[in-house]
Amino acid sequence: MLGIVHGRAVLVSPGDCIGHGACKAACPVEAISLVFGSERRGVEIPLLKPNFESTVPGIFVAGELGGMGLIRNALEQGRQAVEYIAQRSRPAGQALDLLIVGAGPAGFSASLTALSKRMRFVTLEQESLGGSVFQYPRGKLVMTAPARVPLLGKVNFRQTSKEALLEFWQEAERKTGVKINYGEGVMEIRRDGAVFRVKTTRGEYAAGSVLLAIGRRGTPRKLGVPGEELPKVVYRLIDPEQYSGRHVLVVGGGDSALEAAASIADSGAGTVVLSYRGESFDRAKAGNRERIDAATKGGKLQLLMKSQVKSIQPESVTLDHEGRSVTVANDAVIVSAGGVLPSEFLRRIGIGIETKYGTA
Repeated sequence: MLGIVHGRAVLVSPGDCIGHGACKAACPVEAISLVFGSERRGVEIPLLKPNFESTVPGIFVAGELGGMGLIRNALEQGRQAVEYIAQRSRPAGQALDLLIVGAGPAGFSASLTALSKRMRFVTLEQESLGGSVFQYPRGKLVMTAPARVPLLGKVNFRQTSKEALLEFWQEAERKTGVKINYGEGVMEIRRDGAVFRVKTTRGEYAAGSVLLAIGRRGTPRKLGVPGEELPKVVYRLIDPEQYSGRHVLVVGGGDSALEAAASIADSGAGTVVLSYRGESFDRAKAGNRERIDAATKGGKLQLLMKSQVKSIQPESVTLDHEGRSVTVANDAVIVSAGGVLPSEFLRRIGIGIETKYGTA
């Protein structure tokens, strides 16, 4: 990733970075700092105090939403945030001490911490245990680092698969008896005197503190084209094998799109077309670019750079490719165009947000 040019270290292959903070700690001259965003592409981050409290007193943010998506960091933040919350005065009456939103790494660690401190708490998860990890494609390698988790002790995973990590968390859920309300999403959070009223898809809770441990993926970014409502259109890849023998279109130019296209091509799909509006995959890691190159050269994948989907039909998709209309046979469309961040949800609550441009 780094190279020496004219006697100085320069960034020569940023796509090879796996986003692991261990490099900062390992640098012998403390020359590496961790930053959010880039000079041109900002990242919206909620304003937080060192104890993870937001600009709304009593509402805390931990994990990916706060800008730290690494599993170890999320585990640590979830634990640290709850340890601070446990020191606050507890609400009177039947109100919960804490409501945790999300059961990814940060939310799960927070839940175990709250359980270990005998707090009155409820954890909500609108999907499944693992959060964004659950949404990874089958077999995806997950990078992490050792971390201390309440009730479990030291967790020594460094590089593992999605399935192995989820199996570990599921066993921890059974072993500790921690309760998580699955299939329950948050619709509204408002202050009501000394507590927060949290309206969900199933009911309402009162809590003295709220910890938001949700991801940054938010709502999938849609194409906004005719036919996108067809059931064959999805926004993430779960299992490449389900597309074996089918005609598949993948849309996007990031790592998730390249990983999806390459994995489906390797699984023996009938045809795989990768459509991207840009000229090059400059945001993707080198390993994923190499997989796409190999699949293209091997005839497993058709690459349509500088193309955009115009309409989706039941058995085909029409694209604009460099000014000309192209129609390809199609059984399934996977849109990997990122997500609309939950910034508006945070603003409705009153949480301040800042946009970081390559600054620590």
